[in-house]
Amino acid sequence: MGRVDGKVAIVTGGASGIGRATAEILAREGASVVVTDIDVRAGEAVVEGIKAAGGKAVFHKQDVVDEALWGDIVGSTVAEFGKLDVLVNNAGIAPGGPITEMTLAAWRNLMEVNVDSVFLGTKYAIPAMAASGGGSIINISSVAGLQGAPGLTAYNATKGAVRLFTKGVAKECAMGQTGIRVNSVHPGIIDTAIWGKMDASMQDSILPPSEGANAPDVEAIAQMVQVPMGHAGKPQEIAAGILFLASDDSSHMTGSELVIDGGMTC
Repeated sequence: MGRVDGKVAIVTGGASGIGRATAEILAREGASVVVTDIDVRAGEAVVEGIKAAGGKAVFHKQDVVDEALWGDIVGSTVAEFGKLDVLVNNAGIAPGGPITEMTLAAWRNLMEVNVDSVFLGTKYAIPAMAASGGGSIINISSVAGLQGAPGLTAYNATKGAVRLFTKGVAKECAMGQTGIRVNSVHPGIIDTAIWGKMDASMQDSILPPSEGANAPDVEAIAQMVQVPMGHAGKPQEIAAGILFLASDDSSHMTGSELVIDGGMTC
């Protein structure tokens, strides 16, 4: 029997990186997984892979800042699988660069994608989870939500917001006896494609690409910021922590921060 056998989970941003690894491990451990993303082709490929391995999964295209879609996603999940046990608010973006060069439009977009989406997902998941006796909401923050970083100040603000939002909702749910736990996960330097999507000025300043490469060398970044364990993490290592929070193994944890950063914030 898997660690989340019989549970139903929604994973946003599930087409790649941490989201993909999370969808795969939850399905492997017995959950029915609803994978959402704006990247239809990649998202459908993740679902096909899960099914080929014997798991249960469906894909829905979702822009996580569209409130109406959240109602649709949660509603269709309950209609198809009968309940909702787990929500992983993973979708996010990570533009960087000096704060003096950031436009207000870019700031608002970052807040919308990284913070508003977590609010919306949580808002719509709580009634569905409460109706079936409880559940686990897992919000993906970052070590950037625990400490500042030059060139990432706006990102710091969003991930710090996710951290404290998580704690507030955790208390609301606990005091309301909903049976819903809410925790945050704080990855450090993780080898995913998000690094290559950062603003060019960010890459040229504190995240230089390796010689002859078109994308940052994540292992070099890990060395540069002096990750004590000496290397970048893998998406599967973060997904393993998410699995723990999704499972009943973490039944007495809520409002907690699960830091998986190779020792960066020791």
